[in-house]
This record gives sequence, structure tokens and C-alpha cells, in this order.
Amino acid sequence: MTARSVLDSPGAVFRATHRYARIAPRKAQPVMDVVRGMSAADALDVLRTDTHRAAAMIYKVLASAVANALQNPDVRPNRLIVARAVVQNGPLLQGRIRFRPASMGRAMPFRRRTCHLCIHVTDPALVASGDSTDTGEES
Repeated sequence: MTARSVLDSPGAVFRATHRYARIAPRKAQPVMDVVRGMSAADALDVLRTDTHRAAAMIYKVLASAVANALQNPDVRPNRLIVARAVVQNGPLLQGRIRFRPASMGRAMPFRRRTCHLCIHVTDPALVASGDSTDTGEES
């Protein structure tokens, strides 16, 4: 079963997002690439010991997605896998704008980037049984 068919089946995908995370997307992307496709338990262990700053944020999102999945009594925590893990660009932070020197005497503002972290977990056994209850919650 491909990841796309898992995501298309209703009721089998449980998700969690962290919007406006104060970290640049290019710094969070390598950590997200590590956990994509892993089992949820293994991914939580990897993120717990990872030293990147993004790992703590992604750990919380993944733990929330697992908690959302466990609201369904048919889901077993040891069968959950990370079906989709994406980092999307967020808006630039506003506030007090600081400047850095640029060429020819100009000044360029700092671009403080944010991102949206989104993780979908699924139970493949639940997808195979064809359960169609819609319990995918967002936190």
C-alpha cells in the first residue's frame, strides 16, 4: 500500500500541526526528512535524542498526532507510522525591523522566517480493515 493511498482513505489518518513555528523552514526540513516513513515510536525516540532545535518542536507535534490517534479505541500505538511529514513556509515575522548593511550603502531588513509543521500518522491495519470513522483531529 503506497503512502498516497493511505492518505486518501478516510478515517485512517490522524494529524497535528504547529503553525507559525519560529524556525526557518530550511532548518526544520532535514529533521522532518529523518522521521518521514518511520514508525511513530521509533520517530519519537529519534527526536528525543536529536540535538537540532527543530527536533523539540517536531517531537511535540508528533506526540500530539499520536495522542489524537489514540482517541480512536481501534488504534494500537505500536502500529502507528508517520505517513506524511511536511514543512511549509510561514509568513515573515513582523515587529521591530532591524537592518543589516548591504552593497552600495544600502540597508536590507532581517528576514525572520517562520514555518508550519504538519504530521500525519496512520495505522495500516486500520486502513486495511476499511474503518470509515472520521476522527482526524487537529491540535
